Order: sequence, then structure tokens, then C-alpha cells
Amino acid sequence: MESIGRLIISLGIILIVVGIVITFGSRIGIGRLPGDIFIKKGNVTFYFPILTSIIISILLTVIANLFLRR
Repeated sequence: MESIGRLIISLGIILIVVGIVITFGSRIGIGRLPGDIFIKKGNVTFYFPILTSIIISILLTVIANLFLRR
């Protein structure tokens, strides 16, 4: 049961960090990085945040390794 408790706490901390990044991300430049694809033609807009996704993946990997290291 102790390991489940730690897992839930870790997931909660990760969700808080992701929530903060989503809330304040536009102010610090996340979401409009140079590697993100943004195409607008007429009424159609296509946005694919490649570099933003890579950075968030790296951050979540580091956080998971810190909490789940044995």
C-alpha cells in the first residue's frame, strides 16, 4: 500500500507542474518555440508543437526518474 501512496503523490505533483506550465506557459514562451509548426491558410489553422512536446517530454522524464529511482 505504501508504494501506491507514493505513486499517487508523484502523479499529483506531476499534474501540478503540468498545470502550472499550461497556465503560465505562454508568458514564458512555451507553445510558440521556433521548432513548432504553425500553418494558417484561409479559414484553416494547423498547429503542431514538436519542440514544445520534446521539451515537456524531457522534463517529465527527469521528474519521473527522480521520483521512481530505486
